[in-house]
Order: sequence, then structure tokens, then C-alpha cells
Amino acid sequence: MPKLIDGKKIALEIKNELKVKVEKLKKEGKDVCLAVIQVGNDAASTVYVNGKKKDCEYIGIRSLSYELPEETTEQDLLNLIENLNGNANVHGILVQLPLPSHIHEEIITQAISPEKDVDGFHEVNIGRLCIGKESFECCTPAGIIQLLKRSEIEIEGKECVVLGRSNNVGKPIALLLLEENGTVTIAHSRTKKLKEITKRADIVVVAIGKPKFITKEYLKPGSVVVDVGIHRNQDNTLCGDVDFEDVAETVSAITPVPGGVGVMTRAMLMYNCVEAVCKEAL
Repeated sequence: MPKLIDGKKIALEIKNELKVKVEKLKKEGKDVCLAVIQVGNDAASTVYVNGKKKDCEYIGIRSLSYELPEETTEQDLLNLIENLNGNANVHGILVQLPLPSHIHEEIITQAISPEKDVDGFHEVNIGRLCIGKESFECCTPAGIIQLLKRSEIEIEGKECVVLGRSNNVGKPIALLLLEENGTVTIAHSRTKKLKEITKRADIVVVAIGKPKFITKEYLKPGSVVVDVGIHRNQDNTLCGDVDFEDVAETVSAITPVPGGVGVMTRAMLMYNCVEAVCKEAL
């Protein structure tokens, strides 16, 4: 069996570290506050939002909740974001995605002040990440780096392949792996001879949105696999983009689904929120 990269354990480590930081900030008279906005009542979004609220409560972050009806207009949402941008007591703003179809996701994510963009989606933060400057890092990619580092998996000098080129996972994780001195290839739906590319990789990050797509035929023996995907099987069990059972005898380490990357995304959101207050103090 490969080494399981335990996201639950590492996420708890990070949250406990943040708990200590928040207690210290409170003693200095600084109260960390996250505003969470949900439009509509999408069931999955509600689960995620409730999880974020529990994380805030555990760490000691004050959470403001805005649960807006499905018919909320784009302008009304923009007005709320503008008010929160101007509220000095709010340090992070999170708009839960997906949004109803009549609201443009890009317009909303870019309306959040870069200094309060704890999701790391604003083009200013993405741009700063591209040139190696300090920024809020997208939570899922930042979580992947923490999973690897805290599992004592060396990135420097390793051949890394990222499957997927999305703006919130594929592209930023490639940049973060480069920042850690990995040699990075991004593969995607138009990539030819995919197996030849993935078979040379020491670290493979899979974020393609296809259940159990990656099998042992795609992997080099002893490689490390990070599975970002999450899907529900016909029997209602969860699986990732990687066929876990098929690759288990080939890889040296792998993230499970669930209990791998997903819980780290929330932990890094909390990290960014606390960092927002620490940056204010500089």
C-alpha cells in the first residue's frame, strides 16, 4: 500500500496553528472577521458554507453570514460587496460559487478588494503570484503544496505534471510548484501522448473532472499522486479523478478521496483570512 497523504490530519494541524495565532491577535485587540455570501440554496454550497462556519468557530474567527435569495440581482450583490470592501472590521470576503446563472461570476470575483480576496481569485493576486510576489494564493493549490511539504515530499528538482489548466487549480498549482523549484508540465484535454508525459513525472496533480480517469498505465512506479477530483459513484460513494485501487500498487504516496485535498481548501481559506489581519499590522 502507498503512503496515504492525510489531508484531515494536516488540515487540523494548520487550524490548530491558526487558533494560536488568532488568540495572540485577540490579545493585541485584533478580531479576525470573514464575511461569507451565499446566493440561492444549492445543497452542496450549503454544506461547504456550513463547514467554513464551523472552521471559523473552531479557530476563533468571527463569521458574518449573508444568505441571499436566488433572485438577488447582480447589482444588489455588487452593492453588498462594496459595503464589505469598505468595512474595516471585515478582513476577508468569500462569495460561494457557483452563482445563479443571471450573475456573472467573473464580475463578482473581481469586485472583491484584492486585500480581502481570501479565495485568491482576483486578477491582482493571480498576477502577483505569476511574478513571484506575495499574494493571497488560491486555496486548493496552496493546500496541495502544504500536503506535499508536511508529508516530507520533496518538490525541488522533481518532474511535476499538472493535469488540468483551470484558473483556480491547474494554472496556480503549476506556478506554486515552479516557486518550489519543481520542473512543471501542464497537460490538458488537447494534449497528445498524455501517457508518455505523465509516465515521466515524479509528482502528478490531477484536476480534470473525470472520475477514475487516471489508472496505473499513466504513472511511473514510485510517483506521488495528488487527486483534486471528487465525484459520486452510482453506489453513492465518493471517488476522485484517479482510480485509487488500480494505482495503489504503483505509486509511493497518494491523497485519498475524501480526506485529501478537499479539507485542505477550507484550511487554507482560514489561513488567508488570518494572514489578511497579519498583513494589516505590517
